[in-house]
Amino acid sequence: MESKCKNCRRLSQKLFLKGERCFSQKCAMIRRPNGPGVKSKKFRKTTTEYGIQLREKQKVKETYGLRERQFQKYVLESLNKKSREKNFPDFLLEKLELRLDNAAFRMGIASSRNMARQLVNHGYFLVNGNKVDTPSLILKVGDVISIREASLNKKVFQNLKNSIKKHEPPSWLNLEKEKLEGKIVGLPTKQEVNIEANLQTIGEFYSR
Repeated sequence: MESKCKNCRRLSQKLFLKGERCFSQKCAMIRRPNGPGVKSKKFRKTTTEYGIQLREKQKVKETYGLRERQFQKYVLESLNKKSREKNFPDFLLEKLELRLDNAAFRMGIASSRNMARQLVNHGYFLVNGNKVDTPSLILKVGDVISIREASLNKKVFQNLKNSIKKHEPPSWLNLEKEKLEGKIVGLPTKQEVNIEANLQTIGEFYSR
């Protein structure tokens, strides 16, 4: 888990990879804001065009907890889809936000995307009434996400109904808090997604 904190310190930005800890005084970005390693305190990293593009890519990839191969696939697919109606950043954002693990995180069921990914892997979720265990499943408008009835007695869900009462999901996700059920009712937009990265430079990085 310490490696996740190093990712934030290396990129000099909170990526909120450890749930509630990131909002507390225990956050590594508060306790040790310098980059990891002895030299980081003395030397600044170069800001070449390539370095900036690489940094932006790392921010987004680490935020969503993706491996390079999977992230590159999303980028290339989004570059191929860009049109007059939608540009590359819009398509990439939709790919990232509509993953099942991210949707579970946005619903407030998990405190981090990493935790949501583990819950999906364990087969705790249903999509349109069918059991799924694929975190990378891309959802579409109309899909309904719920927790399997047999999984509701798991310890991780014991206080969920109380904790989810104060949670406000994004507008593209309708949340039935009593039923612990979410429905995709629209598409995510960059205005609503809180991610401090220049997505356009990521497309430029992979177009080299």
